[in-house]
Amino acid sequence: MRARRLRAGLRGWGGVGAMAVVCALAALLALLLPAARSHHDGGTGGRGAARGGQARAGEECADPEKQTLSPSGADGPTIEAIRNREGGKRKLVVGVDQNSYRWGYRDPNGGTSGKLEGFDIDLVHRIAEDILGDPDAVQFKAIPTDQRIPAIRQGRVDMVVRTMTISCDRLRDVAFSAPYFRTGQQVLAPKSSPVTGYDDTLAGKRVCTAEGSTANAVLTAARKANELPASTDISTTVPNQLDCLVRLQLGRVDAVVTDGALAASQAAQDPTVELKGEPFTTDFYGVAMHRDADDLVRRVNRILVDYHEDTANGWQRSYGRWLSATLGRDPAASKPPTPLYLREN
Repeated sequence: MRARRLRAGLRGWGGVGAMAVVCALAALLALLLPAARSHHDGGTGGRGAARGGQARAGEECADPEKQTLSPSGADGPTIEAIRNREGGKRKLVVGVDQNSYRWGYRDPNGGTSGKLEGFDIDLVHRIAEDILGDPDAVQFKAIPTDQRIPAIRQGRVDMVVRTMTISCDRLRDVAFSAPYFRTGQQVLAPKSSPVTGYDDTLAGKRVCTAEGSTANAVLTAARKANELPASTDISTTVPNQLDCLVRLQLGRVDAVVTDGALAASQAAQDPTVELKGEPFTTDFYGVAMHRDADDLVRRVNRILVDYHEDTANGWQRSYGRWLSATLGRDPAASKPPTPLYLREN
């Protein structure tokens, strides 16, 4: 696996004062999240380091990012149902995050009417434009990390575009598009911390992950395989990834494990923390949809082909606008591989 070092010397977002505003806003908006959490699907991601754990989930799924349908522009029952919604309900309903800086978040300087924006949000607008002819024909639903799969399976959303890693375990519950971003799990800790990465320096440390996240699945699998120091405490889990950063700031945990791309954005929010060590997995984000929505999966895959090829207003432009400040100007390491469409039905 080719691991790259994400930049630790990141530009801050106004220091601790601004971060307090972000956290307060996130706490307020969290009250608006759907309260229904009675059903918790076991939709966790698989092990990412060389995707060994994912391969163990089933030999037929050694490369989950390739298990998707070939692109097509044809309409089908799922797309027709979306288009047949009447009046103000004629929108694409999408599960997103609203507090992941530069991915899906509300600008704290935008007031109470601040719109959602970020890399994932740009992609959502592109999908809505293709399917409904209007990039703003979207109903955004903010959902916690641990509610992404239940929201799809229960029909509360048409899709989830929320830094969601494609994994074999999740493919049992939902369908994914081809990858639209490459990342990997990484450790985030205070700059003054003796933690140096995903290694023995985590001994005796309290590590936070989000419920239902790939990071949580990776650490759980590592614990079962005795690949973590026995004294590493991984019991702290939270509904949303930003909650881990808040706990880190409050000193309630010593480190956070999450996708390196998200960790870089969190380090940009708080200049007192930094990425530690190299990414220790290779993961890919995909658009998640209902397993039976074949026409929608094919359509999204076709949209992604166009999105990557559109250098003026597509993937490249969105990366430059939102992510170049935290991940570097060269997007090569973040681009997904040429897609393969190995799922037949």
